[in-house]
Amino acid sequence: MQGHAAEARATAPPPPNEAELIQQVKKGNQQAFAQLYQQHIKRVYALCLRLAADTTQAEDVSQEVFVQLWQKIHSFDGKAQFSTWLHRVTSNIAISHLRKQKNWLQRVVSSEEQGMEHEQVAQCQELNGLDKLIVRLPERARQVFVLHAVEGYRHEEIAKIMNMAVGSSKSQYHRARGLLKEWYEHE
Repeated sequence: MQGHAAEARATAPPPPNEAELIQQVKKGNQQAFAQLYQQHIKRVYALCLRLAADTTQAEDVSQEVFVQLWQKIHSFDGKAQFSTWLHRVTSNIAISHLRKQKNWLQRVVSSEEQGMEHEQVAQCQELNGLDKLIVRLPERARQVFVLHAVEGYRHEEIAKIMNMAVGSSKSQYHRARGLLKEWYEHE
């Protein structure tokens, strides 16, 4: 019995690498797209959750990312790693989605409003450690912190994405760091 399993593994073709999957997706192969989805959904969802601080919105944005990916995969030119490109697309879609929310402007203006309430964070099993604190940050501070500290964007890039001054981006980042430090010391 064990010999047959080893023989079957030896004759099965190796799984396609990411570059091959992308080429197949560009040709409209839905099974290749499903594999690409499985490889990247957790990281895309985690980024969306950090930016939105809301599981429902994170799910919606994650779904939108993959809809856009299917439609715009041809714009991926391979100059950067696919994961880097996908996470830039995810960030842009998440920020755009949050802007479209009818109460987005109210949340931005009210700088004291927190992300998830402490009780919501405790119930959210996907989060642990620093992520549980990040989602509690005020929205703009959280978004800047995630884009800069987690995703590696420069403040100039964040300012452009979020339509703010570079100084505002730096200020929101330092505000987020201060709050995280304070909360971490009290946890």
